[in-house]
Amino acid sequence: MTTTLQPNDRYLVISSDGHAGADLLQYREYLPARWHDEFDAWAAAYSNPFADLLEATAYRNWDSDRRLAEQDADGVAGEVLYPNTVPPFFEQGNLVARPPTEADYEHRWAGLQAHNRWMVDFCAQAPDRRAGIIQIFLNRVEDAVAEIRELAPLMKVNGGVLLPSVSPNSGLHELWDPYYEPLWEVCEELDLPLDIHSGSGLPDYGDLPAARAVMLVEIPWFAHRALWHLMFGGVFDAHPGLRVAQTEQGVAWVPRGLDTLDWFYKRMTTGGAAEAVFFGAVAESMQMLPSEYFAQHVWIGASFLRPSEAPLVADIGVDRIMWGHDYPHSEGTYPYTTEGLRVAFAGMPSDDVARMVGLTTAEFYGFDVDALRPIADRIGPTVADVDRPLPPSEYPTDSTCNAFEREAAIKAW
Repeated sequence: MTTTLQPNDRYLVISSDGHAGADLLQYREYLPARWHDEFDAWAAAYSNPFADLLEATAYRNWDSDRRLAEQDADGVAGEVLYPNTVPPFFEQGNLVARPPTEADYEHRWAGLQAHNRWMVDFCAQAPDRRAGIIQIFLNRVEDAVAEIRELAPLMKVNGGVLLPSVSPNSGLHELWDPYYEPLWEVCEELDLPLDIHSGSGLPDYGDLPAARAVMLVEIPWFAHRALWHLMFGGVFDAHPGLRVAQTEQGVAWVPRGLDTLDWFYKRMTTGGAAEAVFFGAVAESMQMLPSEYFAQHVWIGASFLRPSEAPLVADIGVDRIMWGHDYPHSEGTYPYTTEGLRVAFAGMPSDDVARMVGLTTAEFYGFDVDALRPIADRIGPTVADVDRPLPPSEYPTDSTCNAFEREAAIKAW
């Protein structure tokens, strides 16, 4: 394959999966005054359960200058920013939090809005390099739509809308319900992607010892399921401009998952009489195969792409892959991002690598490549650096990043 890049050229690296949030007490200034007394009481009583937010490195979530310095040192020119810290009136971060009840909705919504407004200000400190994601709840679609309309114009690069998957027995409308039409309409109108991150849509596992282990096993699957809810719910047919990013869920599930979805579709449309009676009407109304919806509407936020997964990108499509470093999480590639890129992409055509590590993310989220190019030319890893294979014997011993897997395993979902 012909390449336009030279060995000393530097890649433009834009992570599709970063995390940020305010320090707990910082959120107070983003709350309306009527919430301040309740926030003070809540903050005084809150005990943070997350070890990474209690460590000396917690500043990475909110200290703009230090974060930029570490991104520069790691060769990362831009980031899409998912939440990480605990917003006001939450028990835990929103990525894995259960949806609010009717009784605590007003408090939790105020807390979520505080985070959104903090994110706008955080992105403004490096407007070309940061794309903030707007968080919403699905309880009241009119609140979500109003929030999106207000905040979308306030960030130079907009990371889109974090779409919560609907967990079982949550009491919320399912994603195929027409109730959400205003949400799909505003995202299509404003050309904002829907972001589905790992951790969303989990049920309540309870507190028995096995609960956390089972949750870890099932986290990816519950994030994936929103995708077929949108497909079979006719959302993509009604809104052909909608775009979805499935982030930090691996890539190995995609080829087998699409084959499975296509199989079910064909079984509904060409199976026996029972299938036609019970399932055929919805499938017959679909305009495409599930795999075709994926090819038109879905991109993969491939965080810390593992060497066992990397060969699958050709089957998925290199134009659908958006690499991510997952900073500041311990499973992310920092401070070994170049090494992480080497284990994933060494030996691949450099034009393909350039797409997966930055250019596709820039197009998907609207980063200004011309504005970021001088930064990339100063800090980015070179083509030659990334093209050097990294043998397991040279994996960084002090990294817990999943990219540096010593026992290869293909995760089926």
